[in-house]
Amino acid sequence: MQFLAIGAFAGVLSGLFGIGGGVVIVPALILVARMAPEMATGTSLASLLLPVGALGAWHYYRLGFVAPRAALWIALGLAVGAYVGAHLAVRLPARELQRAFAVFLGLVAVHLWWTA
Repeated sequence: MQFLAIGAFAGVLSGLFGIGGGVVIVPALILVARMAPEMATGTSLASLLLPVGALGAWHYYRLGFVAPRAALWIALGLAVGAYVGAHLAVRLPARELQRAFAVFLGLVAVHLWWTA
């Protein structure tokens, strides 16, 4: 049931803000489900394949809010980047991976705050 709750919460935020995996699902799996960071990241990526990539985007596409050409190029970059990132993540100690993620979230938060 906790996984369904995590997914539902991430789904709402994904639909609202285009976020979910790294900002909601991974931290929730680490904190709530007590998963190791590598397991949380892999599980998050696997869970996002169909519902976010297909169903969420389809709704936006029907309303004219998808730039297909840009989405295809981004998808190509994501495919390569996710592969490289996965190789890096499993080579880093869990503590360093968590701290790097925390720094990333902090930088995003500061940027959003100052540009709002």
